[in-house]
Amino acid sequence: MNNNIITINRGCAIVVSALCLLLGSCSKEEKLNTECDMLSAWVEGEEYEQYFYRTADMRVENISSTTTEVVFTVRSMSELPAALPVYFTLTDGAIVSPASGSLQDFTAGPVTYTVTSEDKSNHRQYTVLFRQHDTVATPTYTYSFEGVDSTDDGIMGNVYHVFYEQTAGGERNYIWASGNLGVSLVHTEWMPADFPTRSVADGYQGKGVCLSTQDAGALGAMMGKPIAAGNLFIGTFDLEQVVVDPLKSTVFGTPTTQEPVSLSGYYKYQPGETFTNASGETLAGRTDEASVYAVFFRNQNEAGEPVVLYGDDVLTSPYVVKKAVVASLPPTDEWTRFEVSFEGGSADAELLASLGYSMTIVFSSSKNGDTFEGAIGSTLYIDEVTVTYTNE
Repeated sequence: MNNNIITINRGCAIVVSALCLLLGSCSKEEKLNTECDMLSAWVEGEEYEQYFYRTADMRVENISSTTTEVVFTVRSMSELPAALPVYFTLTDGAIVSPASGSLQDFTAGPVTYTVTSEDKSNHRQYTVLFRQHDTVATPTYTYSFEGVDSTDDGIMGNVYHVFYEQTAGGERNYIWASGNLGVSLVHTEWMPADFPTRSVADGYQGKGVCLSTQDAGALGAMMGKPIAAGNLFIGTFDLEQVVVDPLKSTVFGTPTTQEPVSLSGYYKYQPGETFTNASGETLAGRTDEASVYAVFFRNQNEAGEPVVLYGDDVLTSPYVVKKAVVASLPPTDEWTRFEVSFEGGSADAELLASLGYSMTIVFSSSKNGDTFEGAIGSTLYIDEVTVTYTNE
Protein backbone atom coordinates (compact mmCIF):
# COMPACT_ATOMS: atom_id res chain seq x y z
CA MET A 1 0.00 0.00 0.00
CA ASN A 2 1.22 3.52 -0.78
CA ASN A 3 2.60 5.32 2.29
CA ASN A 4 1.23 8.61 0.91
CA ILE A 5 -2.29 7.25 1.36
CA ILE A 6 -1.54 5.94 4.82
CA THR A 7 -0.05 9.13 6.22
CA ILE A 8 -3.01 11.24 5.22
CA ASN A 9 -4.72 10.21 8.50
CA ARG A 10 -2.84 12.43 10.90
CA GLY A 11 -1.83 15.25 8.54
CA CYS A 12 -5.23 15.74 6.96
CA ALA A 13 -6.80 15.61 10.41
CA ILE A 14 -5.28 19.03 11.05
CA VAL A 15 -7.15 20.60 8.16
CA VAL A 16 -10.29 18.56 8.85
CA SER A 17 -10.26 19.58 12.52
CA ALA A 18 -10.00 23.23 11.55
CA LEU A 19 -12.95 22.92 9.19
CA CYS A 20 -14.96 21.09 11.84
CA LEU A 21 -14.42 23.96 14.27
CA LEU A 22 -15.59 26.41 11.63
CA LEU A 23 -18.50 24.48 10.18
CA GLY A 24 -19.87 22.55 13.12
CA SER A 25 -19.25 19.01 14.24
CA CYS A 26 -17.58 16.02 12.60
CA SER A 27 -19.10 12.63 12.06
CA LYS A 28 -18.91 10.12 14.91
CA GLU A 29 -15.63 8.31 15.54
CA GLU A 30 -14.92 4.90 14.10
CA LYS A 31 -14.96 1.98 16.50
CA LEU A 32 -11.32 1.08 15.79
CA ASN A 33 -8.55 3.56 15.21
CA THR A 34 -7.26 3.74 11.62
CA GLU A 35 -4.07 5.67 12.46
CA CYS A 36 -0.66 4.01 12.40
CA ASP A 37 1.78 6.70 13.54
CA MET A 38 4.90 6.60 15.67
CA LEU A 39 4.67 9.50 18.15
CA SER A 40 7.91 9.17 20.12
CA ALA A 41 10.92 6.88 20.47
CA TRP A 42 13.46 6.41 23.23
CA VAL A 43 16.30 4.29 24.58
CA GLU A 44 15.75 3.24 28.18
CA GLY A 45 18.32 2.21 30.78
CA GLU A 46 21.14 3.88 32.71
CA GLU A 47 23.63 1.43 31.21
CA TYR A 48 23.08 3.08 27.81
CA GLU A 49 23.61 6.71 28.91
CA GLN A 50 27.38 6.46 28.33
CA TYR A 51 26.84 6.20 24.58
CA PHE A 52 25.06 9.58 24.34
CA TYR A 53 26.29 13.11 24.89
CA ARG A 54 23.17 13.98 26.91
CA THR A 55 20.30 11.98 28.36
CA ALA A 56 18.03 14.23 26.25
CA ASP A 57 19.56 12.58 23.15
CA MET A 58 18.07 9.27 24.28
CA ARG A 59 14.58 10.48 23.32
CA VAL A 60 12.97 11.64 20.09
CA GLU A 61 9.70 13.39 20.88
CA ASN A 62 6.86 14.76 18.75
CA ILE A 63 7.63 12.74 15.64
CA SER A 64 5.90 14.49 12.75
CA SER A 65 3.11 12.81 10.80
CA THR A 66 5.26 13.13 7.67
CA THR A 67 8.46 11.70 9.17
CA THR A 68 9.56 8.20 8.24
CA GLU A 69 13.11 8.40 9.66
CA VAL A 70 13.93 8.54 13.38
CA VAL A 71 17.55 9.47 14.20
CA PHE A 72 19.44 9.12 17.49
CA THR A 73 22.76 10.97 17.87
CA VAL A 74 25.52 9.10 19.72
CA ARG A 75 29.14 9.75 20.69
CA SER A 76 30.64 6.92 18.64
CA MET A 77 29.17 4.25 16.40
CA SER A 78 32.19 2.04 16.97
CA GLU A 79 31.46 1.89 20.71
CA LEU A 80 27.70 1.33 20.37
CA PRO A 81 26.61 -2.13 21.63
CA ALA A 82 25.33 -4.60 19.04
CA ALA A 83 22.09 -5.15 20.97
CA LEU A 84 20.08 -2.06 21.91
CA PRO A 85 16.39 -1.62 22.87
CA VAL A 86 14.29 1.20 21.41
CA TYR A 87 10.82 1.85 22.80
CA PHE A 88 7.92 3.61 21.07
CA THR A 89 4.72 5.51 21.76
CA LEU A 90 2.16 4.85 19.02
CA THR A 91 -1.28 6.12 18.10
CA ASP A 92 -4.03 4.44 20.13
CA GLY A 93 -4.37 0.72 19.50
CA ALA A 94 -1.51 0.49 17.01
CA ILE A 95 1.19 -2.19 17.21
CA VAL A 96 4.79 -2.19 15.96
CA SER A 97 7.07 -4.89 14.57
CA PRO A 98 9.79 -5.58 15.65
CA ALA A 99 8.28 -5.13 19.10
CA SER A 100 8.83 -2.01 21.18
CA GLY A 101 11.80 -2.59 23.49
CA SER A 102 13.16 -5.58 21.59
CA LEU A 103 16.94 -5.79 21.22
CA GLN A 104 18.18 -4.80 17.76
CA ASP A 105 21.61 -4.35 16.15
CA PHE A 106 21.85 -0.74 14.94
CA THR A 107 25.60 -0.97 14.35
CA ALA A 108 24.85 -2.93 11.18
CA GLY A 109 22.68 -0.12 9.80
CA PRO A 110 19.15 1.27 10.12
CA VAL A 111 16.35 -0.98 11.39
CA THR A 112 12.92 -0.83 9.73
CA TYR A 113 9.84 -0.92 11.96
CA THR A 114 6.29 -1.42 10.69
CA VAL A 115 3.41 0.22 12.58
CA THR A 116 -0.05 -1.32 12.04
CA SER A 117 -3.27 0.51 12.93
CA GLU A 118 -5.74 -0.84 15.48
CA ASP A 119 -8.21 -1.86 12.75
CA LYS A 120 -5.36 -3.54 10.81
CA SER A 121 -6.26 -1.62 7.63
CA ASN A 122 -3.22 0.70 7.54
CA HIS A 123 0.50 0.09 7.81
CA ARG A 124 3.43 2.48 7.89
CA GLN A 125 7.17 1.85 7.89
CA TYR A 126 9.73 3.83 9.88
CA THR A 127 13.52 3.67 9.63
CA VAL A 128 15.29 4.00 13.00
CA LEU A 129 19.01 4.72 12.90
CA PHE A 130 21.86 5.80 15.14
CA ARG A 131 24.29 8.40 13.83
CA GLN A 132 27.60 9.64 15.22
CA HIS A 133 27.66 13.43 15.68
CA ASP A 134 29.75 15.19 13.05
CA THR A 135 32.37 16.82 15.32
CA VAL A 136 34.64 18.22 12.60
CA ALA A 137 35.71 21.66 13.88
CA THR A 138 36.45 24.41 11.36
CA PRO A 139 37.08 28.15 11.83
CA THR A 140 34.29 28.86 9.33
CA TYR A 141 31.45 26.97 7.71
CA THR A 142 29.61 28.10 4.60
CA TYR A 143 26.07 27.06 3.73
CA SER A 144 25.98 27.08 -0.07
CA PHE A 145 22.52 25.46 -0.46
CA GLU A 146 23.72 23.14 -3.20
CA GLY A 147 22.12 20.14 -1.49
CA VAL A 148 18.44 20.13 -2.45
CA ASP A 149 15.82 17.40 -2.88
CA SER A 150 12.24 17.39 -4.10
CA THR A 151 10.15 15.61 -1.50
CA ASP A 152 6.58 14.37 -1.35
CA ASP A 153 4.69 15.87 1.60
CA GLY A 154 3.25 12.44 2.43
CA ILE A 155 -0.25 13.89 2.79
CA MET A 156 -1.67 15.45 -0.35
CA GLY A 157 1.02 14.20 -2.73
CA ASN A 158 2.51 17.68 -3.18
CA VAL A 159 6.20 17.99 -4.01
CA TYR A 160 8.42 20.83 -2.76
CA HIS A 161 12.11 21.52 -2.15
CA VAL A 162 14.02 20.56 1.00
CA PHE A 163 17.65 21.48 1.73
CA TYR A 164 20.39 19.41 3.34
CA GLU A 165 24.05 19.64 4.36
CA GLN A 166 26.57 16.87 3.84
CA THR A 167 28.44 15.42 6.81
CA ALA A 168 32.15 14.60 6.84
CA GLY A 169 31.12 10.99 6.27
CA GLY A 170 29.18 11.89 3.15
CA GLU A 171 25.71 11.49 4.68
CA ARG A 172 22.87 13.89 3.99
CA ASN A 173 21.93 15.89 7.07
CA TYR A 174 18.53 17.53 6.74
CA ILE A 175 19.04 20.31 9.28
CA TRP A 176 17.04 22.86 7.26
CA ALA A 177 13.25 23.20 7.51
CA SER A 178 10.58 25.53 6.13
CA GLY A 179 6.84 26.12 6.22
CA ASN A 180 6.34 24.49 2.81
CA LEU A 181 4.69 21.48 4.41
CA GLY A 182 1.96 23.64 5.94
CA VAL A 183 1.42 25.51 2.69
CA SER A 184 1.03 22.22 0.80
CA LEU A 185 -2.23 21.59 2.68
CA VAL A 186 -3.93 24.65 1.17
CA HIS A 187 -2.27 24.71 -2.26
CA THR A 188 -2.57 21.13 -3.43
CA GLU A 189 -1.98 22.03 -7.08
CA TRP A 190 1.39 23.75 -6.66
CA MET A 191 4.67 22.59 -8.16
CA PRO A 192 8.06 23.03 -6.33
CA ALA A 193 8.73 26.36 -8.07
CA ASP A 194 5.42 27.74 -6.75
CA PHE A 195 6.15 27.25 -3.04
CA PRO A 196 7.31 30.07 -0.72
CA THR A 197 10.68 28.36 -0.13
CA ARG A 198 12.46 26.94 -3.16
CA SER A 199 15.83 26.35 -4.79
CA VAL A 200 16.95 28.50 -7.73
CA ALA A 201 19.71 27.77 -10.22
CA ASP A 202 21.11 31.32 -10.32
CA GLY A 203 22.41 31.92 -6.81
CA TYR A 204 25.40 34.07 -5.92
CA GLN A 205 27.49 30.98 -6.58
CA GLY A 206 25.81 27.91 -8.03
CA LYS A 207 22.37 27.31 -6.57
CA GLY A 208 20.65 29.66 -4.12
CA VAL A 209 17.43 29.94 -2.10
CA CYS A 210 14.39 32.01 -3.05
CA LEU A 211 11.92 32.95 -0.32
CA SER A 212 8.69 34.69 -1.32
CA THR A 213 5.57 35.74 0.56
CA GLN A 214 2.51 34.03 -0.92
CA ASP A 215 -1.27 34.15 -0.65
CA ALA A 216 -2.33 31.42 1.81
CA GLY A 217 -5.61 30.84 -0.02
CA ALA A 218 -9.23 30.86 1.13
CA LEU A 219 -8.64 28.52 4.07
CA GLY A 220 -5.73 30.60 5.32
CA ALA A 221 -7.77 33.80 5.12
CA MET A 222 -10.68 32.13 6.92
CA MET A 223 -8.38 31.19 9.79
CA GLY A 224 -6.75 34.63 10.09
CA LYS A 225 -3.57 33.48 8.33
CA PRO A 226 -3.87 35.19 4.91
CA ILE A 227 -0.18 35.05 3.92
CA ALA A 228 2.58 32.48 3.95
CA ALA A 229 6.02 34.04 4.18
CA GLY A 230 8.91 32.18 2.63
CA ASN A 231 11.14 30.96 5.43
CA LEU A 232 14.12 28.68 5.93
CA PHE A 233 15.66 27.80 9.27
CA ILE A 234 17.85 25.27 11.04
CA GLY A 235 15.44 23.08 12.96
CA THR A 236 12.21 21.22 12.26
CA PHE A 237 8.65 22.09 11.26
CA ASP A 238 5.87 20.62 13.44
CA LEU A 239 2.78 20.28 11.26
CA GLU A 240 0.54 19.35 14.19
CA GLN A 241 0.91 22.87 15.64
CA VAL A 242 -0.03 24.79 12.48
CA VAL A 243 -3.69 25.20 13.46
CA VAL A 244 -3.37 24.99 17.26
CA ASP A 245 -0.42 27.35 17.81
CA PRO A 246 1.42 28.41 14.61
CA LEU A 247 4.37 29.92 16.51
CA LYS A 248 5.05 26.49 17.99
CA SER A 249 5.25 24.92 14.52
CA THR A 250 8.80 26.24 14.02
CA VAL A 251 11.17 24.30 16.29
CA PHE A 252 14.63 25.88 16.13
CA GLY A 253 18.17 24.63 16.50
CA THR A 254 20.62 21.77 16.08
CA PRO A 255 23.39 20.89 18.58
CA THR A 256 26.89 22.26 18.01
CA THR A 257 30.33 21.94 19.63
CA GLN A 258 31.52 25.33 18.32
CA GLU A 259 30.82 28.86 19.53
CA PRO A 260 29.85 31.29 16.75
CA VAL A 261 31.42 34.73 16.31
CA SER A 262 29.89 36.20 13.17
CA LEU A 263 27.32 35.60 10.42
CA SER A 264 27.70 36.74 6.82
CA GLY A 265 26.29 36.02 3.39
CA TYR A 266 24.73 37.41 0.23
CA TYR A 267 21.16 38.50 -0.48
CA LYS A 268 18.79 40.21 -2.89
CA TYR A 269 15.44 41.60 -1.77
CA GLN A 270 12.36 43.39 -3.05
CA PRO A 271 9.27 44.01 -0.89
CA GLY A 272 5.75 43.38 -2.19
CA GLU A 273 3.48 46.28 -3.07
CA THR A 274 0.71 46.04 -0.46
CA PHE A 275 1.34 45.43 3.25
CA THR A 276 -1.55 43.71 5.05
CA ASN A 277 -2.28 42.50 8.57
CA ALA A 278 -3.60 39.15 9.79
CA SER A 279 -7.14 40.26 8.93
CA GLY A 280 -6.12 40.98 5.35
CA GLU A 281 -6.52 44.73 5.84
CA THR A 282 -4.14 47.06 4.02
CA LEU A 283 -1.86 49.05 6.31
CA ALA A 284 -1.07 52.27 4.47
CA GLY A 285 2.49 53.52 4.81
CA ARG A 286 3.92 50.13 5.86
CA THR A 287 6.64 48.53 3.76
CA ASP A 288 7.57 44.90 4.16
CA GLU A 289 11.05 43.93 5.39
CA ALA A 290 13.10 40.75 5.14
CA SER A 291 14.64 39.06 8.16
CA VAL A 292 17.99 37.29 8.72
CA TYR A 293 19.31 36.27 12.14
CA ALA A 294 21.10 33.51 14.04
CA VAL A 295 20.73 32.40 17.66
CA PHE A 296 23.13 30.39 19.86
CA PHE A 297 21.41 28.92 22.94
CA ARG A 298 21.59 26.36 25.73
CA ASN A 299 19.66 23.26 24.75
CA GLN A 300 19.20 21.95 28.28
CA ASN A 301 18.17 23.55 31.55
CA GLU A 302 19.83 23.34 34.96
CA ALA A 303 18.19 19.95 35.57
CA GLY A 304 19.53 18.55 32.31
CA GLU A 305 16.10 18.60 30.67
CA PRO A 306 15.95 19.44 26.94
CA VAL A 307 15.30 23.04 25.85
CA VAL A 308 14.04 23.99 22.39
CA LEU A 309 13.12 27.40 21.03
CA TYR A 310 9.98 28.22 19.07
CA GLY A 311 8.68 31.09 16.99
CA ASP A 312 7.43 32.88 20.09
CA ASP A 313 10.71 32.89 22.05
CA VAL A 314 13.60 32.29 19.64
CA LEU A 315 14.96 35.80 20.27
CA THR A 316 13.77 36.30 23.85
CA SER A 317 14.24 32.99 25.69
CA PRO A 318 16.41 33.17 28.85
CA TYR A 319 18.39 30.27 27.39
CA VAL A 320 19.65 32.42 24.49
CA VAL A 321 23.38 32.99 25.02
CA LYS A 322 24.09 35.21 22.03
CA LYS A 323 22.47 36.22 18.76
CA ALA A 324 23.37 37.88 15.47
CA VAL A 325 20.56 39.96 13.95
CA VAL A 326 20.95 41.72 10.61
CA ALA A 327 19.45 45.13 11.37
CA SER A 328 18.56 46.11 7.83
CA LEU A 329 18.31 44.47 4.41
CA PRO A 330 17.65 47.36 1.98
CA PRO A 331 15.88 46.45 -1.28
CA THR A 332 18.33 45.54 -4.05
CA ASP A 333 18.33 43.59 -7.31
CA GLU A 334 22.06 42.91 -7.03
CA TRP A 335 23.71 40.30 -4.83
CA THR A 336 24.75 42.27 -1.75
CA ARG A 337 26.89 41.11 1.17
CA PHE A 338 25.73 41.31 4.78
CA GLU A 339 27.76 40.65 7.94
CA VAL A 340 26.88 40.86 11.61
CA SER A 341 28.57 39.79 14.86
CA PHE A 342 27.06 37.60 17.56
CA GLU A 343 26.37 39.64 20.67
CA GLY A 344 25.81 38.31 24.19
CA GLY A 345 27.58 36.01 26.65
CA SER A 346 30.07 33.20 26.25
CA ALA A 347 29.69 29.45 26.26
CA ASP A 348 30.86 27.11 29.00
CA ALA A 349 33.66 25.04 27.42
CA GLU A 350 32.71 21.77 29.13
CA LEU A 351 29.03 22.12 28.27
CA LEU A 352 29.91 23.09 24.70
CA ALA A 353 32.06 19.98 24.25
CA SER A 354 29.15 17.78 25.36
CA LEU A 355 26.67 19.29 22.84
CA GLY A 356 25.00 21.43 25.49
CA TYR A 357 24.39 24.27 23.03
CA SER A 358 22.43 24.57 19.80
CA MET A 359 22.33 27.11 17.01
CA THR A 360 19.78 28.17 14.44
CA ILE A 361 19.88 30.47 11.43
CA VAL A 362 16.61 31.98 10.21
CA PHE A 363 15.65 33.66 6.93
CA SER A 364 12.23 35.11 6.06
CA SER A 365 10.83 37.13 3.17
CA SER A 366 8.52 38.98 5.61
CA LYS A 367 9.91 40.04 9.00
CA ASN A 368 6.47 39.80 10.64
CA GLY A 369 5.40 36.75 8.69
CA ASP A 370 5.10 34.74 11.91
CA THR A 371 2.13 36.96 12.85
CA PHE A 372 0.85 36.86 9.25
CA GLU A 373 1.69 40.46 8.49
CA GLY A 374 3.54 41.31 5.28
CA ALA A 375 3.17 41.90 1.58
CA ILE A 376 2.37 39.24 -0.98
CA GLY A 377 5.17 39.23 -3.53
CA SER A 378 8.00 40.13 -1.13
CA THR A 379 11.00 38.12 -2.34
CA LEU A 380 14.32 37.39 -0.61
CA TYR A 381 17.22 35.52 -2.23
CA ILE A 382 19.92 34.01 0.00
CA ASP A 383 23.22 32.28 -0.74
CA GLU A 384 26.74 31.54 0.56
CA VAL A 385 25.94 32.11 4.24
CA THR A 386 29.05 31.76 6.41
CA VAL A 387 29.37 31.30 10.17
CA THR A 388 32.74 32.13 11.75
CA TYR A 389 33.62 30.34 15.00
CA THR A 390 36.08 30.93 17.83
CA ASN A 391 39.57 29.51 17.30
CA GLU A 392 39.63 27.67 20.61
